[in-house]
Amino acid sequence: MEVVVKPWENRRVFVTGATGLLGAWLCEELLARGAEVVCLVRDWVPGSHFARTDLMARTTIVRGDLDDHPLLVRALNEHEIDSIFHLGAQTIVGVASRHPLSTFEANVRGTWNLLEAARMCGPRIQRVIVASSDKAYGEQPVLPYTEETPLQGRFPYDVSKSCADLISLSYFHTYKLPVAITRCGNLFGGGDLNFNRLVPGTIKSALKGESPIIRSNGLYVREYFYVRDAVDAYLALAERVPEFAGQAFNFGSGETLTVLDMVRRILEAMGKTAIVPTVLNQAVHEIPEQALDCTKADRVLGWTPRHRVDAGLRETVAWYETLLAAGHSPRPRAATLDA
Repeated sequence: MEVVVKPWENRRVFVTGATGLLGAWLCEELLARGAEVVCLVRDWVPGSHFARTDLMARTTIVRGDLDDHPLLVRALNEHEIDSIFHLGAQTIVGVASRHPLSTFEANVRGTWNLLEAARMCGPRIQRVIVASSDKAYGEQPVLPYTEETPLQGRFPYDVSKSCADLISLSYFHTYKLPVAITRCGNLFGGGDLNFNRLVPGTIKSALKGESPIIRSNGLYVREYFYVRDAVDAYLALAERVPEFAGQAFNFGSGETLTVLDMVRRILEAMGKTAIVPTVLNQAVHEIPEQALDCTKADRVLGWTPRHRVDAGLRETVAWYETLLAAGHSPRPRAATLDA
C-alpha cells in the first residue's frame, strides 16, 4: 500500500504579510494541506482575499508589526512555530522612492527582527522562507538573472530587497538558521488591492470603460508571475529545507513582456481591446529590463509554472469582476500604474 506523504499536516506555520496578494493564497493552500497557520497582521484590509474568505476564522491572528521584536519572539514561542514564511514588506516601488525610510524599516529591519526572533527559538525552527525579489539584482548588463548574479539594487525598493536577501544569507552562514530565499518576478493575481499597480489598475479602469494610465513609457520589460504558481514554488522550496538552506531560487513564468504588451494582454482577456492606454512617460528610479533564469528550480526542485500568463490573467480578471461587482470600493490611491 502506497504511503501518502503529507509534509504540512499539523505543522505550525507562521506567515507574515498574510493579508497581501501572495500571503492570502499561501495561507489558503497551507490550510488545505493540513497546516495550523498563525498570521502576523498589521492592517485589516476589508477587500483582500484574506478578509473576503474564511481565512480569518481558520487561522490564528497575531496583531502587530515587524518592528516589534518582543512580539515576534512571543508569537514564535507561544504558538510553537516550526516553519516561517516571511512575506511581509512594503512592496510599492513608488512609495519606496517617496518614503525610503519607512521602506527600509519594514523590509530591512523587519527582516532582521524576524530572523533574530527565529534564531532565539533554537532548533524548533525547521525552515524559514524569506521573500526577496528579482529587484534585488538591480540593473544588470547580462540577462536573464541567475542565482549567481550579484545583488546590486540601486533604488530604495531594490536596495531594501538586496539587503534583506543578504541579511538572510548571513543568518544561515553565521548561525545555521535554516533559511532559504525566493526571488520572484512581478506577481499578479486576484487579491492585489494596490490599484496603482499594473494588473489590478488596468482591470479596474477597463471595467469602468476608462483608459488605463501607464506611468512609465510602457517599454519596461518584466517577468509577470501568477500568484498560484508562486504558492506552489514557495511550498516546493520549503519542503526541501533544510536540505537547501542557505540558497536562493529564482521563480518566474518564463514570459517577459513590456508594460504595454501586458496591458494589451489584460484588455484582450477582458474583451476590451478598443480601450487605449494613456502613456505618461514619467517613471523614474526603475530597472529598464528584467528576466529570470529559473533553471535551478526546475533542475533541483522539479518545479515549473503551471500557468501561462494569459491563463493566469483570465482567472485574475474573473476575481476582480466579482470583487468590483460586489461594490467593493478600494481605498483611494494614485491613479497611475507601476511598471
